[in-house]
Amino acid sequence: MGIVAHAAPVIQAFLTPPVGAGFPFFSPNIELVMCGIAGICYAEREMRVTEESLGRMCDAIRHRGPDDHGYFTAGGVGLGMRRLSIIDVAGGHQPIFNEDRSCAIVYNGEIYNHRDVRRELERRGHRYTTHSDTETILHAYEEYGVECVKHLRGMFAIAIWDAPRRRLFLARDRMGKKPLYYYDDGQRLVFGSELKAILALPDVPRHASAQAIADYVAWGYVPDPLSIYQGIKKLPPAHWLTYENGGVRSERYWDVSYMPDATARSEKYYVDRTLEILDEAVRIRLMSEVPLGAFLSGGTDSSIVVALMAKHSRERVKTFSIGFEEPEYNELPYARAVADYLKTEHYEEVVHPDAEHDIPALVRQFDEPFSDSSMIPTYYVSRAARKHVTVALSGDGGDELFAGYLRYLDGASVRAAARVPAAVREAVLGPVARALPAGTKGIDRMRDLLGTPDQQYVRQMTRGMSLSMRDVFTDAFVKRLDHADPSYVAEPFLQTARDWDVLSRRQYLDTHTYLPGDILTKVDRASMMVSLECRAPILDHELAEFAATIPVEMRINGMTTKYLLKKVAERLLPSELVYRPKRGFAVPIAYWLKNEWAAKCEETLLGKEALQRGIFREAFLRRAISEHHAGKRDNSSMIWTLMMLELWWRSDH
Repeated sequence: MGIVAHAAPVIQAFLTPPVGAGFPFFSPNIELVMCGIAGICYAEREMRVTEESLGRMCDAIRHRGPDDHGYFTAGGVGLGMRRLSIIDVAGGHQPIFNEDRSCAIVYNGEIYNHRDVRRELERRGHRYTTHSDTETILHAYEEYGVECVKHLRGMFAIAIWDAPRRRLFLARDRMGKKPLYYYDDGQRLVFGSELKAILALPDVPRHASAQAIADYVAWGYVPDPLSIYQGIKKLPPAHWLTYENGGVRSERYWDVSYMPDATARSEKYYVDRTLEILDEAVRIRLMSEVPLGAFLSGGTDSSIVVALMAKHSRERVKTFSIGFEEPEYNELPYARAVADYLKTEHYEEVVHPDAEHDIPALVRQFDEPFSDSSMIPTYYVSRAARKHVTVALSGDGGDELFAGYLRYLDGASVRAAARVPAAVREAVLGPVARALPAGTKGIDRMRDLLGTPDQQYVRQMTRGMSLSMRDVFTDAFVKRLDHADPSYVAEPFLQTARDWDVLSRRQYLDTHTYLPGDILTKVDRASMMVSLECRAPILDHELAEFAATIPVEMRINGMTTKYLLKKVAERLLPSELVYRPKRGFAVPIAYWLKNEWAAKCEETLLGKEALQRGIFREAFLRRAISEHHAGKRDNSSMIWTLMMLELWWRSDH
């Protein structure tokens, strides 16, 4: 029996805060603002936003903040929020207003430097009525306008109504930890922390975007700024948006540059400085009025975070780990070894995912098709943590910032082929690679040899879809696309990084696509499903800026990925806990699809309902499934991606 069956109903049981929890990191001047935000702004002030509409939007994201709500309506605008009330913090209720009530704010997140910003704003004459970081954001907007976000260190999704200018101001944090969607129909702009909030309005159309579907199949998620629905967009990370007089204007306010430090510096300098910034990033994220813990996989990233938490915490750190019965996917012994060394209060669970109950619940939570199967253990570890804590720190970001992915290391055949000019390889292999069907033996390796290093990497990240689009989709579906080649998503980022080294270009691309689109989306939705706030100190923007200056040979040294971060880990942990094979937060999807989920797989993808959609070629679907079940090829990634799409179609979206 699956673990969810033991704990049904799936969602409601986990919205109840833990009983008898203490407050080991109590600070009387910190407000925890974990919530969801939503709102409507009409171009014409004569239009009216009702609290009923705002209530419908906010109720749809109640799981992000089940304990409190707040609304503001006036002159064609309405702001709403749902809040998780940790304790009765004075001034914690939103919306919050400035001194003359000409501006109002709702916001989701945590500003870790808000005291420093507050001191400067008070010096400039701003008067406060609360201790909250929410009010600091609002006064910063009064002082600096749209540039206020440059003064903030933390994670956030912000909405400010500026009545004198009749301007709605939206902003999202630099790395994309907090989500923000919006919809502009020419008469109004509607926004929300999740798609659910926008779709709660019955007059918002729900037409699936063909381009978003194609992008999803290639990338495994819907890359911003698109959402799965036509007309609804994601505000990209590190962007602000204004809506004035019916017009939308958006601009990027921050970026990271992978330019090596011109000064020759030693390895020790980079280790020292990385540890210094990371230590501060962890310390400031321990500010909380609630029980606080950490996810612990036993890998380098989460182990460093827990070690630094133990350094700064007055009590034993609570750590949480998830494992599976399949030995090759079970990291519990590694996590336990780290927990024992750091003397944490450690909790672990072996889970047995139940496809019938677990997966549909996750599909509904994510709103859009999402194919990263590690959403399953992320949900379970979040659920396990929520029984004991309300805030958890994670090790997310180490692979992107410090070059930890094995895919950054080209295979031997690719390295050998690189000695031959790309034009020659294209002329010799290109026609053959395009003519042969996707299932041909050796076709994947042949395609890996084509193109520039950038093209090879994008093809790897998109499962070779740039060369196999017409093998996968029906002709009728392809005709509906604006971009038949999914590499268009990567082009602007690779163009920005064109003068950097190959590794930096790949890291830059991942930081702008895979990190916010996959990793941070997964963590946000899975943790919010159980009303758990998750903080990622490695993704502190000041650390990201410094990490980009680390020389390439200190990011990857020979065949050792994440070299410098492992040197940092050596300062905190025994070497035997630092150097072990990398597994990632994976689940045995390939095994499950050939065994207990085999029938579910065929019913989902080859059933009448799925085939009638006219998106995928039936021959492609049958070949992918038969090859996988026969053990000829591991097609689990593509099969799982298509299953998640079909289950999304069948969900109440």
